[in-house]
Amino acid sequence: MSEVLVNEIKGEVRISQEVVSRIATIAAKEVDGVESVYNNLKNDWAKKLHIKSQVNGVNVEVVEKEVKIALALNIKYNYSIPEVTDKVQEKIKSAIESMTDLTVLEVNIVVAGISSN
Repeated sequence: MSEVLVNEIKGEVRISQEVVSRIATIAAKEVDGVESVYNNLKNDWAKKLHIKSQVNGVNVEVVEKEVKIALALNIKYNYSIPEVTDKVQEKIKSAIESMTDLTVLEVNIVVAGISSN
């Protein structure tokens, strides 16, 4: 029996900003010290960070295969803000780059509040 090999033509894969936003949100919430992702990063902050589109409280800008992210977090009381935000930046970058073919250029964080829970 002979086999016929068919060359498959690969199409294009596009990853929506919503998917990138969801990955960033999940990654941020996995970091100890993060209470929640704040759902309304104000437009003036987004403009300062040069990010145009907000999905689920995370601002995402994808240009070709590069992404910039901005999000606001509520941090748990008694946690070091610099340590938590550094871990969040690393976690988001790692999660997005391992799950997609995108390169994360920036992860900008605004601390929106401190939770006493």
